[in-house]
Amino acid sequence: MSIPTRFDRGHTDDLMSFLAASPSPYHAVANAAERLEKAGFRQVAETDAWDGTSGGKYVLRGGAIIAWYVPEGASAATPYRIVGAHTDSPNLRVKPIPDTGARGWRQVAVEIYGGTLLNTWLDRDLGLSGRVTLKDGSHRLVHVDRALLRVPQLAVHLDRSVNADGLKLDKQRHMTPIWGLGEVAEGDLIAFVEEETGVAAGDVRGWDLMVHSIEPPAYLGRDRELVAGPRMDNLLSVHAGTAALTAAAAAGSALTTIPVLAAFDHEENGSQSDTGADGPLLGTVLERSVFARGGSYEDRARAFAGTVCLSSDTGHAVHPNYSERHDPGHHPMPNGGPILKVNVNQRYATDGSGRAVFAAACERAEVPWQSFVSNNSMPCGTTIGPITAARHGITTVDIGVAILSMHSARELCGAKDPYLLANALTAFLEG
Repeated sequence: MSIPTRFDRGHTDDLMSFLAASPSPYHAVANAAERLEKAGFRQVAETDAWDGTSGGKYVLRGGAIIAWYVPEGASAATPYRIVGAHTDSPNLRVKPIPDTGARGWRQVAVEIYGGTLLNTWLDRDLGLSGRVTLKDGSHRLVHVDRALLRVPQLAVHLDRSVNADGLKLDKQRHMTPIWGLGEVAEGDLIAFVEEETGVAAGDVRGWDLMVHSIEPPAYLGRDRELVAGPRMDNLLSVHAGTAALTAAAAAGSALTTIPVLAAFDHEENGSQSDTGADGPLLGTVLERSVFARGGSYEDRARAFAGTVCLSSDTGHAVHPNYSERHDPGHHPMPNGGPILKVNVNQRYATDGSGRAVFAAACERAEVPWQSFVSNNSMPCGTTIGPITAARHGITTVDIGVAILSMHSARELCGAKDPYLLANALTAFLEG
């Protein structure tokens, strides 16, 4: 039995607004939380005692959010249906001593975060975003969304062989953005951030800042069938998961499982943090939910045994200029629907049982889907999927949307795929 389509091109329009408003993981979870609040979810603090009442709840920790909806009548052993995603993207992040420069230029010292395509950050107008920590321990979001910084490429006249031999970038020497002229003064950047953010001078004690491209997302192509934009890996999945969770929650007592959104930070550098998928956050939240409903360890084990997670992350669409890099029998295309990602060496967690779960969700949502597997001669990337499966003993399936230019400052997907993914995720969460 099929479900009516919940999302259409308006969902993709909304995704583009979400991407523009979420230049950092901290903004992404704040925006997801705002949407959940409007749908009736409420935030619970990890330091408070939790109750077993029904309804939607969520936990925020840094750049991660875990949200869930307990339907009326759910028992302590009711299993979960989880959409897993991550909020971070490869980029340039501000160092502890940020003020630097050379030869009369003022610059900002940055570290390379994740496996970013370095050349995509060159000659691009960049803003500054993230969060600062104040004297009292509170946090304040930072979003300077104007042309503030730039990483200038060396002119071709000074690098005559660049087009023949390729661009070679040293992460330490060549990726430092400029933001003005004059003498370097210690404390300049943070003083600027305090002023921009409306914080009293000297009140900032810590920062988690990064640069972002200020160019907004846009439809692309003759028929506007493509979308170009930043941070699709993996805010596309965070946005779809948030929409799917709120849609599933509307089913209320008709649900037979507990739908969950788990959006983690630090996937791009291994997930090993207190807000990463390899940390205890998801397991702790799920266990506390079981125990809050009066459950025992036995109930927890039963709930986990019946739980399924769809790890939703972007994957590779076939590249028309490099098709030899792809498996010859698997060529995912934009607007062909979400992809099922398979790797028998467990870089992805999908097995035959997981395939059946995903196929059933897509069939119910009347959504087409595709398969992805890497070329045997190429190394395969990985996701939070295998980590989630191994850490929690949860059946996990790796899926996503096929894109081009993964890990670029600006990526490309099909305009239909975001809402096709959201429809499939909704069908999955509804059980």
